[in-house]
Amino acid sequence: MSGAATAPLAAPDKAELRKALRTALAQGAPGAFARVDDNGKAIHLAEGVADRGTGRAIGTGDRIRVGSVTKTFTAVVLLQLVDEGKVKLDTSVNTYLPGLLPDRRITVRHVLSHRSGLYDHANTLFAQSVQGFENVRNRVYTYRQLMDLSLAKPLTNKPGAVYSYSNANFVVAGMLIEKLTKKSVATAYQERLIKPLKLTDTYYVHPKNTIPGRYSRGYMTADSSGRKIDSTRQTVSWAQSAGALVSSGKDLNTFLSALVRGELTSPTQLKQMLKWTPVNSTQAYGLGLRRRDLSCGSVYGHTGTVQGYYTWAFTSKNGKRGLTAFANTSNNATVYTTMNRTLEAAFCG
Repeated sequence: MSGAATAPLAAPDKAELRKALRTALAQGAPGAFARVDDNGKAIHLAEGVADRGTGRAIGTGDRIRVGSVTKTFTAVVLLQLVDEGKVKLDTSVNTYLPGLLPDRRITVRHVLSHRSGLYDHANTLFAQSVQGFENVRNRVYTYRQLMDLSLAKPLTNKPGAVYSYSNANFVVAGMLIEKLTKKSVATAYQERLIKPLKLTDTYYVHPKNTIPGRYSRGYMTADSSGRKIDSTRQTVSWAQSAGALVSSGKDLNTFLSALVRGELTSPTQLKQMLKWTPVNSTQAYGLGLRRRDLSCGSVYGHTGTVQGYYTWAFTSKNGKRGLTAFANTSNNATVYTTMNRTLEAAFCG
Protein backbone atom coordinates (compact mmCIF):
# COMPACT_ATOMS: atom_id res chain seq x y z
CA MET A 1 0.00 0.00 0.00
CA SER A 2 2.76 2.46 0.85
CA GLY A 3 4.30 1.89 -2.58
CA ALA A 4 1.02 2.83 -4.27
CA ALA A 5 0.95 6.12 -2.39
CA THR A 6 4.02 7.39 -4.25
CA ALA A 7 2.40 6.93 -7.69
CA PRO A 8 0.43 9.94 -8.99
CA LEU A 9 -3.16 9.89 -7.76
CA ALA A 10 -5.98 9.29 -10.23
CA ALA A 11 -8.21 12.31 -10.86
CA PRO A 12 -10.95 12.81 -8.25
CA ASP A 13 -14.19 11.00 -9.16
CA LYS A 14 -16.63 13.92 -9.26
CA ALA A 15 -19.62 11.72 -10.11
CA GLU A 16 -18.94 9.50 -7.08
CA LEU A 17 -18.46 12.55 -4.84
CA ARG A 18 -21.77 14.05 -5.97
CA LYS A 19 -23.49 10.70 -5.46
CA ALA A 20 -22.23 10.57 -1.85
CA LEU A 21 -23.51 14.11 -1.20
CA ARG A 22 -26.93 13.33 -2.68
CA THR A 23 -27.16 10.08 -0.71
CA ALA A 24 -26.38 12.02 2.50
CA LEU A 25 -29.31 14.32 1.71
CA ALA A 26 -31.62 11.34 1.13
CA GLN A 27 -30.50 10.02 4.55
CA GLY A 28 -31.42 13.20 6.39
CA ALA A 29 -28.65 15.79 5.98
CA PRO A 30 -30.13 19.19 5.00
CA GLY A 31 -26.93 19.99 3.07
CA ALA A 32 -23.51 18.58 2.19
CA PHE A 33 -20.44 19.71 0.27
CA ALA A 34 -17.00 18.58 -0.86
CA ARG A 35 -14.12 20.86 -1.76
CA VAL A 36 -11.06 19.28 -3.35
CA ASP A 37 -7.89 21.33 -3.84
CA ASP A 38 -5.81 19.48 -6.40
CA ASN A 39 -2.39 20.91 -7.25
CA GLY A 40 -3.72 24.46 -7.26
CA LYS A 41 -7.09 23.65 -8.90
CA ALA A 42 -10.26 23.67 -6.80
CA ILE A 43 -13.28 21.40 -7.29
CA HIS A 44 -16.52 22.59 -5.68
CA LEU A 45 -19.49 20.27 -5.18
CA ALA A 46 -22.50 21.13 -3.01
CA GLU A 47 -26.01 19.77 -2.54
CA GLY A 48 -28.92 20.92 -0.38
CA VAL A 49 -29.31 23.85 2.00
CA ALA A 50 -27.21 25.69 4.57
CA ASP A 51 -30.34 27.06 6.23
CA ARG A 52 -33.65 25.18 6.39
CA GLY A 53 -35.46 28.38 7.38
CA THR A 54 -34.49 30.51 4.39
CA GLY A 55 -33.69 27.69 1.98
CA ARG A 56 -30.30 29.23 1.18
CA ALA A 57 -28.19 26.75 -0.77
CA ILE A 58 -25.09 25.38 0.96
CA GLY A 59 -21.76 26.30 -0.63
CA THR A 60 -18.16 25.11 -0.29
CA GLY A 61 -17.25 28.60 0.94
CA ASP A 62 -19.55 28.43 3.97
CA ARG A 63 -17.92 28.63 7.37
CA ILE A 64 -18.53 25.58 9.54
CA ARG A 65 -17.87 24.31 13.03
CA VAL A 66 -15.05 21.82 12.44
CA GLY A 67 -15.17 19.95 15.75
CA SER A 68 -12.19 17.69 16.36
CA VAL A 69 -10.25 18.93 13.33
CA THR A 70 -9.33 21.54 15.99
CA LYS A 71 -7.15 18.84 17.59
CA THR A 72 -4.70 18.98 14.67
CA PHE A 73 -4.33 22.77 15.09
CA THR A 74 -3.75 22.28 18.83
CA ALA A 75 -1.15 19.56 18.25
CA VAL A 76 0.74 21.72 15.74
CA VAL A 77 0.94 24.61 18.22
CA LEU A 78 2.31 22.25 20.90
CA LEU A 79 4.86 20.78 18.48
CA GLN A 80 6.01 24.30 17.63
CA LEU A 81 6.56 24.77 21.37
CA VAL A 82 8.60 21.53 21.38
CA ASP A 83 10.69 23.05 18.55
CA GLU A 84 11.17 26.15 20.70
CA GLY A 85 12.43 24.04 23.62
CA LYS A 86 9.49 25.03 25.87
CA VAL A 87 8.14 21.49 26.29
CA LYS A 88 9.29 17.90 25.74
CA LEU A 89 7.06 15.16 24.32
CA ASP A 90 8.25 12.44 26.68
CA THR A 91 8.12 14.50 29.87
CA SER A 92 5.28 14.11 32.39
CA VAL A 93 2.39 16.54 31.94
CA ASN A 94 2.59 17.19 35.69
CA THR A 95 6.07 18.71 35.21
CA TYR A 96 4.37 21.62 33.41
CA LEU A 97 0.98 21.52 35.16
CA PRO A 98 1.88 20.37 38.70
CA GLY A 99 -0.66 18.09 40.34
CA LEU A 100 -3.10 18.17 37.42
CA LEU A 101 -3.14 14.47 36.52
CA PRO A 102 -3.46 11.48 38.87
CA ASP A 103 -0.54 9.61 37.26
CA ARG A 104 2.91 11.13 36.76
CA ARG A 105 3.60 8.65 33.97
CA ILE A 106 1.22 10.47 31.60
CA THR A 107 3.45 12.34 29.16
CA VAL A 108 2.73 15.09 26.64
CA ARG A 109 3.06 12.47 23.88
CA HIS A 110 0.44 10.25 25.57
CA VAL A 111 -2.01 13.13 25.61
CA LEU A 112 -1.48 14.05 21.93
CA SER A 113 -1.82 10.42 20.81
CA HIS A 114 -4.89 9.55 22.97
CA ARG A 115 -2.88 7.08 25.04
CA SER A 116 -3.16 8.80 28.43
CA GLY A 117 -6.13 6.77 29.68
CA LEU A 118 -7.98 9.98 30.64
CA TYR A 119 -11.75 9.41 30.67
CA ASP A 120 -13.67 11.38 28.02
CA HIS A 121 -15.93 13.84 29.88
CA ALA A 122 -18.07 14.13 26.70
CA ASN A 123 -19.41 10.63 27.47
CA THR A 124 -20.88 11.96 30.70
CA LEU A 125 -22.21 15.20 29.19
CA PHE A 126 -23.81 13.57 26.14
CA ALA A 127 -25.04 10.26 27.55
CA GLN A 128 -28.41 11.61 26.34
CA SER A 129 -27.53 13.48 23.18
CA VAL A 130 -30.29 16.11 22.91
CA GLN A 131 -30.78 16.78 26.62
CA GLY A 132 -27.03 16.78 27.11
CA PHE A 133 -26.58 19.29 24.31
CA GLU A 134 -29.32 21.63 25.57
CA ASN A 135 -27.66 21.55 29.02
CA VAL A 136 -24.28 22.71 27.64
CA ARG A 137 -25.30 24.73 24.56
CA ASN A 138 -24.71 28.08 26.27
CA ARG A 139 -22.48 26.98 29.14
CA VAL A 140 -18.98 28.39 29.51
CA TYR A 141 -16.59 26.04 31.29
CA THR A 142 -13.08 26.65 32.55
CA TYR A 143 -10.47 24.09 31.51
CA ARG A 144 -10.25 23.09 35.17
CA GLN A 145 -13.99 22.31 35.31
CA LEU A 146 -13.66 20.08 32.24
CA MET A 147 -10.71 18.25 33.81
CA ASP A 148 -12.72 17.75 37.01
CA LEU A 149 -15.45 16.06 34.94
CA SER A 150 -12.87 13.75 33.37
CA LEU A 151 -10.99 13.01 36.59
CA ALA A 152 -14.22 12.13 38.41
CA LYS A 153 -13.81 8.75 36.65
CA PRO A 154 -10.81 6.42 36.91
CA LEU A 155 -8.24 6.18 34.10
CA THR A 156 -9.45 3.85 31.33
CA ASN A 157 -6.01 2.27 30.82
CA LYS A 158 -2.38 2.41 31.92
CA PRO A 159 -0.57 5.48 30.44
CA GLY A 160 0.90 4.64 27.04
CA ALA A 161 -0.80 1.22 26.82
CA VAL A 162 -3.41 1.68 24.10
CA TYR A 163 -5.19 4.23 21.92
CA SER A 164 -8.42 5.37 23.56
CA TYR A 165 -9.98 8.54 22.10
CA SER A 166 -10.77 11.21 24.69
CA ASN A 167 -11.50 14.92 24.36
CA ALA A 168 -9.93 15.38 27.80
CA ASN A 169 -6.50 14.85 26.22
CA PHE A 170 -6.84 17.99 24.13
CA VAL A 171 -8.22 19.96 27.06
CA VAL A 172 -4.86 19.15 28.71
CA ALA A 173 -3.11 20.21 25.48
CA GLY A 174 -4.94 23.57 25.62
CA MET A 175 -3.91 24.03 29.25
CA LEU A 176 -0.29 23.30 28.31
CA ILE A 177 -0.38 25.87 25.48
CA GLU A 178 -1.77 28.55 27.80
CA LYS A 179 0.76 27.76 30.54
CA LEU A 180 3.77 27.70 28.18
CA THR A 181 2.86 30.74 26.05
CA LYS A 182 1.23 32.73 28.87
CA LYS A 183 -1.47 33.56 26.30
CA SER A 184 -4.91 32.19 25.41
CA VAL A 185 -5.23 29.34 22.91
CA ALA A 186 -7.18 31.80 20.73
CA THR A 187 -4.05 33.97 20.54
CA ALA A 188 -1.80 30.96 19.92
CA TYR A 189 -3.94 29.81 16.95
CA GLN A 190 -4.12 33.36 15.61
CA GLU A 191 -0.41 34.20 15.84
CA ARG A 192 1.03 30.81 14.91
CA LEU A 193 -1.38 29.42 12.29
CA ILE A 194 -4.26 31.66 11.22
CA LYS A 195 -2.19 34.78 10.44
CA PRO A 196 0.89 33.14 8.84
CA LEU A 197 -1.27 30.91 6.60
CA LYS A 198 -3.78 33.74 5.85
CA LEU A 199 -6.72 31.58 6.93
CA THR A 200 -9.48 34.14 6.38
CA ASP A 201 -12.36 31.89 7.53
CA THR A 202 -10.76 30.39 10.64
CA TYR A 203 -11.79 31.66 14.07
CA TYR A 204 -11.67 30.54 17.66
CA VAL A 205 -14.83 32.30 18.81
CA HIS A 206 -15.20 30.63 22.24
CA PRO A 207 -16.79 31.69 24.60
CA LYS A 208 -19.15 33.33 22.04
CA ASN A 209 -21.84 31.06 20.60
CA THR A 210 -22.08 32.58 17.12
CA ILE A 211 -20.24 32.15 13.80
CA PRO A 212 -19.11 35.30 11.96
CA GLY A 213 -19.83 35.93 8.26
CA ARG A 214 -21.51 33.45 5.92
CA TYR A 215 -21.92 30.02 7.49
CA SER A 216 -23.88 26.81 7.35
CA ARG A 217 -26.37 26.25 10.12
CA GLY A 218 -26.08 22.93 11.97
CA TYR A 219 -28.91 20.46 12.59
CA MET A 220 -28.53 17.59 15.03
CA THR A 221 -30.93 14.64 14.81
CA ALA A 222 -32.94 13.74 17.90
CA ASP A 223 -32.42 10.12 19.01
CA SER A 224 -36.01 9.03 19.26
CA SER A 225 -38.09 11.19 16.91
CA GLY A 226 -35.48 11.87 14.23
CA ARG A 227 -36.52 15.55 14.24
CA LYS A 228 -33.83 18.10 13.38
CA ILE A 229 -32.73 20.49 16.11
CA ASP A 230 -31.04 23.71 15.02
CA SER A 231 -27.78 23.53 16.97
CA THR A 232 -25.96 26.42 15.26
CA ARG A 233 -25.73 28.64 18.31
CA GLN A 234 -23.49 26.96 20.88
CA THR A 235 -20.33 27.80 22.82
CA VAL A 236 -18.68 24.39 22.22
CA SER A 237 -17.17 25.15 25.63
CA TRP A 238 -17.22 21.44 26.53
CA ALA A 239 -14.51 20.96 23.88
CA GLN A 240 -12.54 24.23 23.50
CA SER A 241 -9.03 23.25 22.27
CA ALA A 242 -10.43 19.79 21.50
CA GLY A 243 -13.12 21.02 19.12
CA ALA A 244 -14.25 24.67 19.07
CA LEU A 245 -12.70 26.09 15.88
CA VAL A 246 -14.73 27.54 13.01
CA SER A 247 -13.18 27.23 9.55
CA SER A 248 -13.91 26.52 5.86
CA GLY A 249 -13.01 23.93 3.25
CA LYS A 250 -10.42 26.17 1.66
CA ASP A 251 -8.73 26.98 4.98
CA LEU A 252 -8.65 23.37 6.18
CA ASN A 253 -7.11 22.21 2.89
CA THR A 254 -4.54 25.03 3.07
CA PHE A 255 -3.63 24.18 6.68
CA LEU A 256 -3.20 20.43 6.16
CA SER A 257 -1.22 20.91 2.95
CA ALA A 258 1.16 23.30 4.74
CA LEU A 259 1.49 20.84 7.63
CA VAL A 260 2.52 17.79 5.59
CA ARG A 261 4.81 19.90 3.38
CA GLY A 262 6.77 20.77 6.53
CA GLU A 263 5.88 24.46 6.63
CA LEU A 264 4.55 24.50 10.22
CA THR A 265 7.06 22.51 12.27
CA SER A 266 10.62 21.22 12.02
CA PRO A 267 11.11 17.93 10.10
CA THR A 268 11.82 16.28 13.48
CA GLN A 269 8.43 17.22 14.95
CA LEU A 270 6.55 16.33 11.77
CA LYS A 271 8.16 12.90 11.99
CA GLN A 272 6.92 12.59 15.60
CA MET A 273 3.44 13.61 14.47
CA LEU A 274 3.49 10.78 11.90
CA LYS A 275 4.38 8.03 14.41
CA TRP A 276 1.26 5.89 14.26
CA THR A 277 -0.69 3.93 16.85
CA PRO A 278 -3.14 1.47 15.24
CA VAL A 279 -6.84 2.27 15.72
CA ASN A 280 -8.35 -0.45 13.51
CA SER A 281 -7.62 -2.20 10.21
CA THR A 282 -7.92 1.00 8.12
CA GLN A 283 -6.95 3.74 10.58
CA ALA A 284 -4.11 4.87 12.80
CA TYR A 285 -3.50 7.91 15.01
CA GLY A 286 -0.35 10.02 15.28
CA LEU A 287 -0.11 13.22 17.34
CA GLY A 288 -3.39 15.03 16.77
CA LEU A 289 -3.54 13.49 13.30
CA ARG A 290 -5.46 10.59 11.78
CA ARG A 291 -4.19 8.29 9.05
CA ARG A 292 -6.83 6.72 6.78
CA ASP A 293 -5.76 3.82 4.55
CA LEU A 294 -7.51 3.89 1.17
CA SER A 295 -7.23 1.60 -1.87
CA CYS A 296 -4.58 3.92 -3.37
CA GLY A 297 -2.54 4.58 -0.22
CA SER A 298 -2.85 6.59 2.99
CA VAL A 299 -4.13 10.12 3.62
CA TYR A 300 -3.62 12.31 6.69
CA GLY A 301 -6.01 14.63 8.47
CA HIS A 302 -8.84 14.55 11.00
CA THR A 303 -12.57 14.10 11.31
CA GLY A 304 -14.78 16.44 13.30
CA THR A 305 -18.16 16.00 14.96
CA VAL A 306 -19.85 18.75 16.90
CA GLN A 307 -23.65 18.98 17.26
CA GLY A 308 -25.07 19.63 13.78
CA TYR A 309 -21.70 19.46 12.01
CA TYR A 310 -19.80 16.52 10.45
CA THR A 311 -16.42 17.34 8.90
CA TRP A 312 -13.71 15.34 7.10
CA ALA A 313 -10.43 17.16 6.34
CA PHE A 314 -7.64 15.10 4.76
CA THR A 315 -4.62 15.57 2.52
CA SER A 316 -2.40 13.35 0.41
CA LYS A 317 1.06 12.58 1.84
CA ASN A 318 2.71 15.18 -0.40
CA GLY A 319 0.08 17.83 0.39
CA LYS A 320 -0.81 18.30 -3.28
CA ARG A 321 -4.41 17.17 -2.93
CA GLY A 322 -6.73 18.06 -0.07
CA LEU A 323 -10.38 17.25 0.64
CA THR A 324 -12.80 18.87 3.02
CA ALA A 325 -16.17 17.11 3.05
CA PHE A 326 -19.02 18.33 5.23
CA ALA A 327 -22.64 17.61 6.14
CA ASN A 328 -24.69 19.94 8.35
CA THR A 329 -26.07 17.19 10.55
CA SER A 330 -24.93 14.96 13.40
CA ASN A 331 -26.19 12.02 15.45
CA ASN A 332 -26.90 10.30 12.11
CA ALA A 333 -24.68 7.23 11.65
CA THR A 334 -26.00 6.53 8.14
CA VAL A 335 -24.96 9.96 6.85
CA TYR A 336 -21.60 9.55 8.59
CA THR A 337 -20.90 6.27 6.79
CA THR A 338 -21.95 7.75 3.44
CA MET A 339 -19.76 10.85 3.82
CA ASN A 340 -16.77 8.62 4.67
CA ARG A 341 -16.93 7.46 1.05
CA THR A 342 -15.86 10.92 -0.15
CA LEU A 343 -12.24 10.10 0.77
CA GLU A 344 -11.94 7.18 -1.62
CA ALA A 345 -13.63 9.20 -4.41
CA ALA A 346 -11.49 12.30 -3.85
CA PHE A 347 -8.10 10.62 -3.52
CA CYS A 348 -8.33 7.35 -5.47
CA GLY A 349 -10.72 8.37 -8.25
